[in-house]
Amino acid sequence: MPIIPWRPFWEIERWFEEFWPEEWPEFKFPKIRTPRMDIYEKDDKVIAEVELPGVDPKNIEVEVKDNVLSISAKGREEKEEKGKGYYRREMGERYFKRQVLLPAEVIEEKAEAEYENGILRVIIPKAKPKEEKEKKIKIKVKKKET
Repeated sequence: MPIIPWRPFWEIERWFEEFWPEEWPEFKFPKIRTPRMDIYEKDDKVIAEVELPGVDPKNIEVEVKDNVLSISAKGREEKEEKGKGYYRREMGERYFKRQVLLPAEVIEEKAEAEYENGILRVIIPKAKPKEEKEKKIKIKVKKKET
């Protein structure tokens, strides 16, 4: 007899897989996992490293807008298990999305990204701090009429 691992939310997962109406395809829930991310400053750059194992770099989108780094990716997950008395194969789409406010002002249009061994590295140069000018405001004094 095969051993089946206990999954407490199996019934809910099964409902979404089997009973969700086909006429509502845009409401299907993809498997979402938040990728782990390290963000740090080095010299005059902000660097973000994101774990995206098994994702084709063509399916990764990176955007920097209003000092927010957005990373999203689509991937295909295939899992196969074999053992004594059972065989299971699962395939499915997975979707990653992560948005994070950057720790410093950056030059958005000079951002670069590279992907190696399942790690996406985004390198963004920091903007030079703006000099704040002090503005003195002259106070007008009105005389009281008596």
